[in-house]
Formats: sequence, structure tokens, C-alpha cells
Amino acid sequence: MKQITLIILFITFSFAGFFNETAAEDKAEYLENDRLCKLFKQKVIDYKKNMRADFLAATTLASYEHRAELFCQKAEELKFDTNTTAYEQ
Repeated sequence: MKQITLIILFITFSFAGFFNETAAEDKAEYLENDRLCKLFKQKVIDYKKNMRADFLAATTLASYEHRAELFCQKAEELKFDTNTTAYEQ
């Protein structure tokens, strides 16, 4: 009887989501992508202010713009409501 009760409790806890770590990992990934998105958007703005007029500067700017777009797109894919643990896909 004790074994059946323990099995039922274990199954209940496992389906209740107490062992679910993917939501925390997804939230951490979203926050990192959001941080990098903001960082590269600011880099683009700052770099345009002091940009030289040569090929290397244009390439650097294109690189910053590409990375900003990439990280913003990744952050948009995993949209988290930061007040809860739920997220939209």
C-alpha cells in the first residue's frame, strides 16, 4: 500500500511541472537575446554618429546591424511575459 501511495505521489509531482526546467532555460535564453538585441541596436546608433567613410567602417556597421536583427528576431521567437513563467510561441 505504501508503494502505491509513493508511486501516485511521484507521478503527481512529475506531471505537476515541478521537474520542468525548460521554462527557466527558455526564459534565460529570451532575456539574453533581448539584452544583446538592445546592446547591438545601441551600437548601431553610436557607430553611425562617429563612422568613418571607408569600406571597413561600412562593413563593421553592416555587421552590427545584422547581429542586432538576429538577436531581436530570436528574442521575438520566444516572447516571455517577465511577470509570469508562461511564454508565447
